[in-house]
Amino acid sequence: MPQGEAAVPVRMRRVAVVAPEEALRDSLVRIAEAGCVEIDLAGDGRPEVRGPAATRLQRLRAEPARPRLSEAPPDLDALEREGRADLLAGEAQVEERLGGAVRHGDVAALAGWCPRSEVGAVAARIAGTGAALVPLRSPRGVDPPTLLAGAAAATRPAPAVRRSFTPLVTTYGTVPYADLDPTMAAGVVYVVMFGLMFGDAGHGLLLVTVALLLRAGRPRRVAALRPLWPFVAGAGLAATLAGVAYGEFFGPTGVLPALWLTPLEEPVRLLAGAVGFGTVLLGLAYAAGIVNRWREGGPAAALYATTGIAGAALHLGLAVVAGSVWLGQAAYGVVGAVIAVAGLALAGPGLYAATAGGPGGAVQTGIQLFDAVVRIGSNAVSFARLAAFGLTHAALGAIVWDGTTALAGRGPVGVAAALVVFLAGNALAFSLEALVAGVQALRLEFYELFSRLFVGEGRPFRPWHLPVERGSAVAEPATPLESVRPDPARKERS
Repeated sequence: MPQGEAAVPVRMRRVAVVAPEEALRDSLVRIAEAGCVEIDLAGDGRPEVRGPAATRLQRLRAEPARPRLSEAPPDLDALEREGRADLLAGEAQVEERLGGAVRHGDVAALAGWCPRSEVGAVAARIAGTGAALVPLRSPRGVDPPTLLAGAAAATRPAPAVRRSFTPLVTTYGTVPYADLDPTMAAGVVYVVMFGLMFGDAGHGLLLVTVALLLRAGRPRRVAALRPLWPFVAGAGLAATLAGVAYGEFFGPTGVLPALWLTPLEEPVRLLAGAVGFGTVLLGLAYAAGIVNRWREGGPAAALYATTGIAGAALHLGLAVVAGSVWLGQAAYGVVGAVIAVAGLALAGPGLYAATAGGPGGAVQTGIQLFDAVVRIGSNAVSFARLAAFGLTHAALGAIVWDGTTALAGRGPVGVAAALVVFLAGNALAFSLEALVAGVQALRLEFYELFSRLFVGEGRPFRPWHLPVERGSAVAEPATPLESVRPDPARKERS
């Protein structure tokens, strides 16, 4: 994938599957096996027409089965007698799509979406049935569905690192098609924030070990988590580097010197560093927000939005004011105040335009501007939790190490007790702090950063994908295709 395309969702193409009536099912089977085309379903409010496969499936009353397709048209009565709910369920899905086809004479067509990079491969795949995949213009006012590169179709699996970071974004919501894809940046920021809160080289190396076990598929009970191993490894590496900076190795054992600071001895410096780091992250989030607003609504949307240029100017101005107070430079404070006022002046018209107007709208705009100022300040301060939980982790490590050293000088029994305290204490600190740091990093990412990137939500790309069974006993369908058409009036529609 070109570098530029990696920064946005997968580019989509509106397509139509056009085929002779008798070849439509065969082309749909090949499309379902490819698993990279989303086909539009009939949703025009007409009552549902149940096809013969769906009727037999309902009559069978079998346990839900994973749908499958037979390569050739199956004998539906034989499938019902054999209890093949999986193949009947697959045929029911084919009937649903056949029922939404537009027909003109002996030709039928279905519209849908396909990743632009896959159009050629899908067209070649269905050409053998006499069908064609025809590119169409995207309909006005309709955004294409969103597919992030880390969740790309099975025909082209995404790199392991991107794939492991994708759940961070999809858990929050579906990225609008016009917006940037923040997957890689979000993953890197998350593991860095996790590492700052979980800063212990020993515990970080344990996480790296866990990642290597996941990569090897061990233990088998958690083999489903194997795709997440790069994510866990990144978090462990970040925690290891933070532990080296803090001089922490299973607590303040003295194994490592502190390359930056000792958390419990310099908490104010650590807090200031965390807030400063958070301020920089917020600035980057505003930069991405400006790009997103521009792509969504053009220059005006980017200029006046509180998540666009107006909000970025307000954030920058307040950051300069705070920096001037910290440094004792009043001149910088004046410059920061001017920038902040300019941001408020830009945000005001945008907020007012979204109100009903009049005095009530002016009051509402004033409240929203005040809220914007408060939110920026509170969001920046919220990053102090990076230091707070880093201090908590260091404090737990210190308690465990103090208990260990106190018991170790009391003879053989004391040494044994010290070993138990060291192992159990570190196990407790590792488990508790890993959970807390993971949740807090996720909270910061979602509420402080993503809230500036996204103001809406897209629609996820849902390709139709079913496994195809070959070599099964088949026969001509017992009922003609006309039985699954929802409305005869659609036959002559072009």
